[in-house]
Amino acid sequence: MRVLHLSLTDFRNYRSAEVSLARGPNLFVGRNGQGKTNLVESLGYLATLGSHRVSSDAALIRQGQDSAIVRARLESNDRELLAEVQINRSSPNRAQINRGAIKPRELPRYFSSVLFAPEDLSLVRGEPGGRRRFLDELLVARNPRLAGVLSDYDRVLRQRNTLLKSARASRVPADKLSTLDIWDDRLVALGSEIISSRDILVEALRPRVRDSYAAVAGDDHAAELATVLSIRGSGADIDDASDEQGAQEPTASADIAPLFREALARVRPKELERGITLVGPHRDDLFLSLNGLPARGYASHGESWSFALALKLGSAAVLRTDSSTGDPVIVLDDVFAELDRTRRERLADAVADYEQVLITAAVEEDVPERLAAHTVRISQGTIVEGESE
Repeated sequence: MRVLHLSLTDFRNYRSAEVSLARGPNLFVGRNGQGKTNLVESLGYLATLGSHRVSSDAALIRQGQDSAIVRARLESNDRELLAEVQINRSSPNRAQINRGAIKPRELPRYFSSVLFAPEDLSLVRGEPGGRRRFLDELLVARNPRLAGVLSDYDRVLRQRNTLLKSARASRVPADKLSTLDIWDDRLVALGSEIISSRDILVEALRPRVRDSYAAVAGDDHAAELATVLSIRGSGADIDDASDEQGAQEPTASADIAPLFREALARVRPKELERGITLVGPHRDDLFLSLNGLPARGYASHGESWSFALALKLGSAAVLRTDSSTGDPVIVLDDVFAELDRTRRERLADAVADYEQVLITAAVEEDVPERLAAHTVRISQGTIVEGESE
């Protein structure tokens, strides 16, 4: 998989932009605030339908405009296609493949990328929500059908929470909430599939993350990861409990739905008291450890940085093996400035054989020379120079 050409209209600070990209490494260079990250952010949106920098699509639309357009000509398995998304400020977004309309959530079926940025340090040091998003984006990239399952689960969760809030306000006894049982059935069916899919994904990720950590850091610190399931807990906030709980033993797929139902029954009094759903994949976590200790709270800054990078490199390795589109496009957004010379060279080695790598940097000298064969220079939202050596 690679991007042949990227076109932007009213995306971030770009009125318009046309960028041709080469096979192998592509380096975007420019001072901070000029629009380097905006270019790779647009491609990240095609792959995940979201931004790694903001939660609202509105922030992606140039000030004063009603919509933004991202258009990319792609090559996958010797076949070219045109992927487009129109991001609208006040109406549903629209998407096309080869000028034919599709649902926006179908875009990840056609384009796969793995982006690493400084914000990804929160995968190790931040809250569980970021780790859940990391897993779910990778799930969809690996199996696009799961986008619908995740969307349906979120819809059922919102409906169930609305019912819980209504019951709390009207003080309806738990045994009188027959409607809640119906929503429980849907929640369990969809949630069990998500939990099982995440478990399978983590099993595939584990050896690749371990190898990637050793390759980047140069040390074998026994980097491990495992799921922490709220359905196996007490209904306490997973944000507060997962580090203390540590990794759990794997749960057999056949056992997930019964455990989910038992957990819902156990925490129903708490749910009615608080008006929210307390167990399910929306409250699970990914436990990360180094040498048997929780990475969050125990890992140094350098170790956390290496672990976050290993998670993304491990993701790329999984997609390379499993995705029908072949290699994902690797995006390294302002990464090399954070690394010492040795780690820069190790990272360059780790991505060297991917079909296409996109790199942003404020200082060209931060990037190993072998990754600068095709350089695009950017100033104030304008492509000022592109060169190939």
